[in-house]
Amino acid sequence: MAALFSPFRTTYRYLQRQAHESPVIFYSCVLGAIGPLLVITVPPVRKSMGWKPADRVPTTYPLPTRPRRPVQGYEDE
Repeated sequence: MAALFSPFRTTYRYLQRQAHESPVIFYSCVLGAIGPLLVITVPPVRKSMGWKPADRVPTTYPLPTRPRRPVQGYEDE
């Protein structure tokens, strides 16, 4: 049974050593592990707090519903 938990024990020891000897590597591993967890947990939490996505930015200019009149008086002859 001890062989089953051996990889976790060695990983824990490695992270503990890195936390003391080079904290940059340790915090890199911590942030790397937290990233995928946040992708899964943040959207449901936002929806439960009432967050709604913003309206999409229009990609075209709205045309008026009236008929178009030709332009006059600006030397467009």
